[in-house]
Amino acid sequence: MSSIERITGAELAEIVKSDQKPWKDYLVVDVRDGDYRGGNIKGSYNLPSMKFKSGVDDLISKTNGVPKVIFHCKFSQERGPVAAGIYDARRILQETDGYRDQQVYVLQGGFNTFATTYKDDPLLVENWDENAVIW
Repeated sequence: MSSIERITGAELAEIVKSDQKPWKDYLVVDVRDGDYRGGNIKGSYNLPSMKFKSGVDDLISKTNGVPKVIFHCKFSQERGPVAAGIYDARRILQETDGYRDQQVYVLQGGFNTFATTYKDDPLLVENWDENAVIW
């Protein structure tokens, strides 16, 4: 059985800036809904929380063999942790190849904290538009 851990923004920034590749070595899953506009973590995948339950099995299939899957929402207090829990329970239930080797994380502080720290770094945050961001 897996446990979901927290990952800090600094730890995630190190992963994103490393030679690790999204969809191969890790995937950041952004579950924000309307608050997605205005910027995102570079290379992340947006699966809005309102569509998450219907899309989780497809996400599990797409991330089969990806060692780190990191979830977040705006603050990672509700939508991100809930999505991570749903994902983790479903992948364990399905026993996909390599599910025991995959670690599921929640980004501490969510996009709000990450963007506050790294919004000026185009290697970490893309599509930044402060006028569109809902703080």
